[in-house]
Amino acid sequence: MKYLIAGISVILLAVMTIFGTEKKEKKEEKVIESNDLTLEKATFGAGCFWCVEAIFQDVKGVIGVASGYSGGQVKNPSYREVCTGRTGHAEVIQVTYDPSIVKYETLLEAFWLSHDPTQLNRQGADVGTQYRSVIFFHNAAQEMLAKEYKNRLNREDAFGAPVVTEISAMTQFYEAEDYHQDYYDQNPTNSYCRMVVGPKLSKFRKAFNQPKIEVQP
Repeated sequence: MKYLIAGISVILLAVMTIFGTEKKEKKEEKVIESNDLTLEKATFGAGCFWCVEAIFQDVKGVIGVASGYSGGQVKNPSYREVCTGRTGHAEVIQVTYDPSIVKYETLLEAFWLSHDPTQLNRQGADVGTQYRSVIFFHNAAQEMLAKEYKNRLNREDAFGAPVVTEISAMTQFYEAEDYHQDYYDQNPTNSYCRMVVGPKLSKFRKAFNQPKIEVQP
């Protein structure tokens, strides 16, 4: 009898442990979902996405940055296809950010500081519509803020030439191949990273003056 009771106790303990774990997992899942609801997205194109990704990863309040393609007519494009300039897509980064820490206006400031917005389809040696200066807005508030900011820059002649950045509605974001993600962090000794990305990031840090901190969603 004592063996039977002991066996039942073990079973009950196992069941309680399983249910307790499930309840804990469900609770944690709820917390993550709740926090995710407070996050927002922004999408920018400002030349080679390796540069833009590294810059926005440095902005306080940015939770994640993904490199990809947007604005074209080809579904699930490859990097090789986008590089031809015939897909209509631009190289972009999609930012996930916490609006309680960083405002969209601040992201716009980082965007315009990160490249030359007076050149529509060129940034440095990178030439083509795939490298265009573009903001893909996700909602009406972002559209209004982006257009107001662009108009103000032009009124104040902030760059000494008209800002020609395209401002269009976000349609579809296609994430780029895995080897493009976190490219600068993964390839700091790459010649492009040393000669182009690194100097751009240093210049941005001096102009933007917002030290990076780790933020947990």
